[in-house]
Amino acid sequence: MSEIVTIDSGQLALSLRLPELGMPEILSFGAEPAEADLLFEIERSSRVNGMDVAVPSSVLLPTGGMGFFGWPAISGHRGGRDFVAQFGKWEFFRDGHRTVLAGLDPVAKLAISITLTAYPSGPISMATKLTNRGETDYQLYRCMAGTFLAPAGDLQVMSFTGIWGREFQTRRELLGNGTWIQENRRGRTSHDRFPMLFIESETQIFGVTLGFSGNHQMVIDRTDDGRRLVHLGELFEPGEILLGPGESYESPVAYAGADTEDFHAFVREELTTWPGGTMSPRPVTLNTWEGNYFDHQMASLKAQATAAAALGIERFVLDDGWFGKRDDDTTSLGDWDIDPRKYPEGLKPLVDHVTGLGMQFGIWFEPEMVNPVSELYKAHPDWALTIEGRPILESRTQLVLDLTRPEVSDYLFGKIDAVLSNHAVSYIKWDMNRDLTHAAGRDGKAKIAAQTRAVYALMDRVRAAHPDVEIESCASGGGRIDYGALARTHRVWTSDCTDALERLEIQRGATVFVPPEILGSHISASPNHQTGRRHSLSFRALVALAYHLGVELNPLELSDEERDELKVYIETYKRLRGLFHAPGASFRLEPLDGRYVWGAASAERILVIVAQGPQMVGEQPAPLKLPESVTQIGGRWTISKILPVEPEFIRISEGQKRLLSGAINFDLANAGLSGLPLPMLRPESALLLELIPSKGGNTHG
Repeated sequence: MSEIVTIDSGQLALSLRLPELGMPEILSFGAEPAEADLLFEIERSSRVNGMDVAVPSSVLLPTGGMGFFGWPAISGHRGGRDFVAQFGKWEFFRDGHRTVLAGLDPVAKLAISITLTAYPSGPISMATKLTNRGETDYQLYRCMAGTFLAPAGDLQVMSFTGIWGREFQTRRELLGNGTWIQENRRGRTSHDRFPMLFIESETQIFGVTLGFSGNHQMVIDRTDDGRRLVHLGELFEPGEILLGPGESYESPVAYAGADTEDFHAFVREELTTWPGGTMSPRPVTLNTWEGNYFDHQMASLKAQATAAAALGIERFVLDDGWFGKRDDDTTSLGDWDIDPRKYPEGLKPLVDHVTGLGMQFGIWFEPEMVNPVSELYKAHPDWALTIEGRPILESRTQLVLDLTRPEVSDYLFGKIDAVLSNHAVSYIKWDMNRDLTHAAGRDGKAKIAAQTRAVYALMDRVRAAHPDVEIESCASGGGRIDYGALARTHRVWTSDCTDALERLEIQRGATVFVPPEILGSHISASPNHQTGRRHSLSFRALVALAYHLGVELNPLELSDEERDELKVYIETYKRLRGLFHAPGASFRLEPLDGRYVWGAASAERILVIVAQGPQMVGEQPAPLKLPESVTQIGGRWTISKILPVEPEFIRISEGQKRLLSGAINFDLANAGLSGLPLPMLRPESALLLELIPSKGGNTHG
């Protein structure tokens, strides 16, 4: 009987059979592993009018040809020859949670290794390494990171799209008979094609994501028996990956998880590495961008820091405008020296003032970019990625620096290191504000794949030199949110749009794969700088409260009343962030009639945020049914606190008043069966409910 290789995380299991010749056959993928059985020894009959000997179609990384007629996950050639690969002589090696499958193709002179990892948090991952064992170059056209198997029958795909300022818009579609493909060619993760999917059939649900910040492909191909192969990998530009003799291509990592909770646990427990080894409580952050833009005045910034500390803010981040001659976004990127006009004594007086108030100090960089109007570009125009003979295409008056050149990477590291070494900096906001177009080096060859890895290398170098500094990934907001970036950072800027109404959908989508404490969410000014909408402070604060809370305004411009109210929400966040950010505590419901509900729960306290986006269509809101993950806690509960103290209800009954005042206790199971009969909220308003176990007897309303 064939030996079965199983990768089992406890939540997901992938069982494989290694054939004499051909790619590893997927025997099962789901909650339970497969055991050795004679069933797996039965060969398939050939297709009608097919090959005389059938080949398996549900395999890892099918190479195409040799009887497989689906979408090839690996493709290339050697000067037009060896365009078919057929691996055999399989071996496997185990090292803890890692399993490595190794195969050879002596005809095409290729070697492959597939690394599969089962994580204690639940997901499993896959990555591919392809090596040229020949004496001549091998042109690699495609090499997916991993393949996962979906059942036959109706299959729904949930993906994410969007634009700048409106990321993570959820889309669902039923797959047809053809091949489903999503490709991203923007050179960064993008705002419109995130490498994240959830696959749902009648019998199985699972998610997949690619840990990579550059160009990507995700392909769902129908096999000849109706099942689907889900492939994830990097997308190459023509001629981008040419393997010389002995050279290898190493793919990004593809991940699969059973549900959102497993992905959150993986990010928390395995992917993110924190200074000191553990995550500290996520500090309330003041970011200076929308409050100041490029107008940096030392006296005002110090006063803002003093006002921020009085509000309870714990981290002060100096955004764009502190370097070169940066008075607008057309100049000085690349000139990472402190502007002596704005800071005649350097940054130290401001940094010392901030840290003297007990706050952390953070600073903004955009290392990968250069403005043509800059001293750096004047000295080194050849450092920008361009194609000779083609127009130099600017975006936001920026070009992209070629980080694959050691002298460029060394220059950038030196500038970042100088700021971090000479100041008490705890945090970097690492921005990246344009897509990559015709990104080529001096040899005219495409460099997006190499550039992405060079960005990772620079981040890794900065972190190694300054291990106590946290990094936020920002790319015009949410343009670089993926597990490749998250392996090197500690926070992502979810979107440049701080409008609370827009954030409802943005944050709902982002939390499918990213834990709430990693997602930056800020209370901004009203009217909002992106949309012009006016929202109450309570709505702006409650929409941000469960995430990594920040403030994006000038605190000196607040009225006394606004300052007092904001202080209440900051104190509330500090009191509750331990539960909002606790492993396994968070939950969210699907929106219903414009009503969004999310929160966190433990045996001691349940937090429920209810936000009404647009006006309801129904004349009454449906009772709010808490999910099973919450109601299984059991017992009798009561509402202990609400915020704001006077929510914007349209109408409220006497019984609802008693419920919200804590005069009624209830069986938590009934909050799942029949739901909490809450009043209707006005559009663009929100409510925080705090529930605690009831110590008294049954109270009737």
